[in-house]
Amino acid sequence: MGFKSLWGPECVWHGVSTLLVEKFSGDEVTVRTTDETVVVSFGGRSHELDRGTAASLRRALDGALTERCAFVHTVGTHRPDGSYVVARRGADSSGHRKVFDRFDDLWELYESLPERFTAGDIERPGLTGSRRHLVVRHLAEQPVFDCALVARQPLTGAKDHQR
Repeated sequence: MGFKSLWGPECVWHGVSTLLVEKFSGDEVTVRTTDETVVVSFGGRSHELDRGTAASLRRALDGALTERCAFVHTVGTHRPDGSYVVARRGADSSGHRKVFDRFDDLWELYESLPERFTAGDIERPGLTGSRRHLVVRHLAEQPVFDCALVARQPLTGAKDHQR
């Protein structure tokens, strides 16, 4: 997360928290600081916070961005840097996970797949062998995707209306 000095009077604060507000409000967010306050502006309104309250809000937002959802076979983790990790549940090695730069990359992959798909249909850099199977399982387990497993040999997913 990059930012100019938080201690300068005209500091511009860029980071995950700012991006979160922009994403959900649809407005550009600006942040200015003084020696004692942080002023966040979006939607034509400004909100002035003392530094302690601003720091507390930032910790809460950053914590909310790290979300881990465990399913039967897979785990999905939203990281503070915006990336999304699909991992095999209970596995520790990097061979059992795939990191997407952002959750939308996984969503775009899902959208590009045919109505019924196997691990062989997932052709992307960094997705080989068991990682393809991991992604098929995760698409079926993650409730955001209208997908279900319809066969185990070969491992086959189907988009909701094809179950």
